[in-house]
Amino acid sequence: VVVVVVVLSMSETASFVDPVFLARFGLSRMNVLDYFLHPLNPFRASVNTSNEVLAMQGTGIGTLMQFGVNGVPLSPQIAEEEYNIALTKLNGEQYELLPPATPEGYTMPSPLYTIRHVVRTNPTTTKVLGIYYVLEGVIYKAPSVRALMKAHVTRTLEGLSDACDALGKCAQYQPSTGYIWMFEDNEMADDPIAMIQMWKGRKRRKILDNRRPGERTDAEEEGIRASEAIDRILVRLAKNPIVTGEKLRKLRKEKAKEGQDLKSDDAASKAAKKEAS
Repeated sequence: VVVVVVVLSMSETASFVDPVFLARFGLSRMNVLDYFLHPLNPFRASVNTSNEVLAMQGTGIGTLMQFGVNGVPLSPQIAEEEYNIALTKLNGEQYELLPPATPEGYTMPSPLYTIRHVVRTNPTTTKVLGIYYVLEGVIYKAPSVRALMKAHVTRTLEGLSDACDALGKCAQYQPSTGYIWMFEDNEMADDPIAMIQMWKGRKRRKILDNRRPGERTDAEEEGIRASEAIDRILVRLAKNPIVTGEKLRKLRKEKAKEGQDLKSDDAASKAAKKEAS
């Protein structure tokens, strides 16, 4: 039995909802960032974000829709674009509201909003710190790839463990019949006499080889003779002087001896010349 325990951090299992805010203001693309920046939200950053700086300046998606940049009201899509432009002018941690899948999502209410937590170093460079989604007013943190893989592996191992347990109960073994599988629940499993009668009625395993011990086929005999012939050839090669290097060592000794003889002859000729002089 395989038991796998997956431990998730608080941020991967916690959620946040404020019924008072939802009952008073509702939830839309205008105020979903304000809802996320609720002081009691455990997911919000502890540092002062660029969204809060813009809020102190009176800049938000809702205010841009009502008053615009120059006093002219803006459409929801243009208001979000202007708000994102204002965020690019600030550095630090920010929360971005991701655009909807279709243009109608800017005006139609949606049960799902996606918010991205980034840290910005310049107008074009950001690093993603986390993804959050607001589903029916409840804020969740998107799980990491590691957490998803752990969850999938856990479910797979649990399924395999259950399947092995179920098959282990269905398999029964008898020396005369081998393994038998009983996938249906019946009373025969508890009745040994009934089980013996069922095993006798089953077809016995086929005997694949009826030959007497030591008896071989023509092909097996031919293979044995070929193997023995190859062994004899290998033995002769192993004893060959060329293979063992014995002949080469003899030639080297002969050449060395000839060299010594030549040196002795040279020495004797030099001695004779000295005596003659």
